[in-house]
Amino acid sequence: MKILSMILLFIIQLQATNLLQEAIDNAAEGSLLELPEGVYKGNIIIDKPLIIDGKNQKAIIEGDGNGTVITITSSFVTIKNLTIRGSGAQHERVDAGVRLKKLNHSKVLNNKIVDVLFGIDLDEVDNCDVSNNYITSKPFSLGMRGDAIRLWYSNDNILKKNYVTKSRDFVVWYSHGNLIEGNYGEHCRYSLHFMYTGKNIVKNNVYKHNSVGIFFMYSQDTIATGNVIENSLGTTGLGIGLKDVTNYTIKDNTMIYCARGLYIDRSPFQPDTHNYIENNRLLYNSEAVHFHSLSIANIFKNNIIKGNIENIINDSYNTKIEENIWDGNYWDNYEGFDKNGDNIGDTPHTEHYYADKLWLFNPSLKFFYGSPIISIINFLAKLAPISEPVELAKDKHPKMNIGEIL
Repeated sequence: MKILSMILLFIIQLQATNLLQEAIDNAAEGSLLELPEGVYKGNIIIDKPLIIDGKNQKAIIEGDGNGTVITITSSFVTIKNLTIRGSGAQHERVDAGVRLKKLNHSKVLNNKIVDVLFGIDLDEVDNCDVSNNYITSKPFSLGMRGDAIRLWYSNDNILKKNYVTKSRDFVVWYSHGNLIEGNYGEHCRYSLHFMYTGKNIVKNNVYKHNSVGIFFMYSQDTIATGNVIENSLGTTGLGIGLKDVTNYTIKDNTMIYCARGLYIDRSPFQPDTHNYIENNRLLYNSEAVHFHSLSIANIFKNNIIKGNIENIINDSYNTKIEENIWDGNYWDNYEGFDKNGDNIGDTPHTEHYYADKLWLFNPSLKFFYGSPIISIINFLAKLAPISEPVELAKDKHPKMNIGEIL
């Protein structure tokens, strides 16, 4: 009985000992710790330059359900090929799988991060590489999950080829000069959300079945190119949103099967500036472009606008949206001709809003879009409007053939 008690005491003491933390504490700076397959106690702190390699994600670092699993406070740290799981669930503490704090030149690569509140948290972190990670949150309701990746005052980082599913948001706040490329996100709230940022590049990401694709707010000098946003549905659903942003380039993106393809709110924000919206594909959305509040001086060129229920919606009065510049776009509802065969319509394409079509703004009536009676009413509203229609957009050189744009 005494021997059994001693064995149990030894097991309890061994479980209480964090062997991985001891190895980190005893390692020389710059060491490589290769972890064999197994489960290691988490809630570790890495406070010196070193590399931890889990080899094919078979080394599992498991938190105790309270706090952050791995906290990194030193520059020149690499953690890779690990499975990381079991963070706490406190939002005020930002409980996470991995947290990097006030450092630079570190890497988080090819890890599987599951059953965590926040995935990877970068807090005042510069020149780091966060790539090829799989991230999913705890099985909470959407608003109660943490963010898959969170940047806070973090600049010049690479965030590339991360796979995010069933998390909340991927957020970039007060952070500049970051490259966000080749990521995939699904079944989240905001696939990508920017606030008070500048000079970021958002490139070749794919976002499907999220509430919102990419939303830029209170920011400037950013390029979004080659992204695909699909099936952003619901009352808040949109592909790409611009709110109070200036000097943006939105180019070569595809917004398809969304409630709103492109949402523009008081942008560009600074006077005498432009946003450049070029070569995008706005396809089969409920609304291709939705304007809210005063939004003028956006330049729309060489976009494909096809298969949408409504091409342009303006939900505010006296906002002068006709002062946006449209040139060389393809409109599938253009009714003109091209006599000289130069692929440019002989007459401008104009989008109008008719007083007879006030019913379009009643969401419940949109259920009947495409029905014969609605098609007849729509035709009669154009044929014999009861008032002067309001111009929403005029494209002086509409394209006749999509191939010339592609």
